[in-house]
Amino acid sequence: MLTLDVTHLQEKKNLLAFSAGVDSSALFFLLLKHNISFDIALVNYGTRENSETEEAHAKALAKQYNLTCHIIKAPPFTTHFEKKAREFRYDFFEELIHTHHYDTLLTAHQLNDQLEWLLMRLTKGAGLSELIGLEEVSQRENYTLIRPLLAYSKEELLTYLQHNKYPYFTDESNSDEKYERNLFRKQFSDPLMSEYKEGIKRSFEYLRRDKKDLEAHFEPLYSQKALRAIKLHTLTAKVKATDLALKELGYLLTAAQRKEVENEENLVIGGKWAIALQGDVLYIAPYLCTDMPKKFKEACRVLKIPSKIRAYCFEEDIDIKKLLL
Repeated sequence: MLTLDVTHLQEKKNLLAFSAGVDSSALFFLLLKHNISFDIALVNYGTRENSETEEAHAKALAKQYNLTCHIIKAPPFTTHFEKKAREFRYDFFEELIHTHHYDTLLTAHQLNDQLEWLLMRLTKGAGLSELIGLEEVSQRENYTLIRPLLAYSKEELLTYLQHNKYPYFTDESNSDEKYERNLFRKQFSDPLMSEYKEGIKRSFEYLRRDKKDLEAHFEPLYSQKALRAIKLHTLTAKVKATDLALKELGYLLTAAQRKEVENEENLVIGGKWAIALQGDVLYIAPYLCTDMPKKFKEACRVLKIPSKIRAYCFEEDIDIKKLLL
């Protein structure tokens, strides 16, 4: 029997990322079952035969249960579809959150997605924090991202829908192996999940516990593009915090570089990454050399922004006042 932890959902204004597929449909009806108030948001990419039907279905469901349904049609993406579609999707959600003052964004990621993420990160070189990746509750700048279904497999969600005769659609593009995630799903994660689901569930529970212990000595404070600010509860956590942040950004430290990070407060790694310690806050950003207006440099000095990250903040138009942590 499926259930939800509604601790973070009660008395909140919730927005559900809805696609009409198995996962988001299961979450839709579970939220109704638990009397959680929510609205839905759907992106119509117009790439499949059922796209218009699914949009109509979402509108009809919202009307039936007296919910607000936000719809947007995406432009055609001719290259890097997965990346561009995800960016477009989350820009849409975050605009809705800002405009309508939602407290949470709910996504229907489930156990199969968690395993796919782990396998994909494993092939690229990742530590424990990156391998886990998907967290049930993640704090964003203006909202809380919640994934209530991580403990359930796709098979369990499908069974729930079929048992209760709830409607859902099947996305035929999920079988197209030109997309990396689909390739990992079909070739690796689905076969593993079908044979070892319970063991995989337990493993993720243990890994989350280990990750929590590992990261107890530091916490992320600010993330914007490739800029990271991390609060260190103990200075001995500096190397580990740097290592994890750079892995997330696609850069692997060597043993010699870890030693440099340990011994120096402000440095540039590999000619690419600026690492600066200001009090108990660690800053990491791409290292740039660029001319900056005198007014901007003075504002950075007054706000005590580390010198090595100033150029990146300027080039990327980052609001430096938000770095006053």
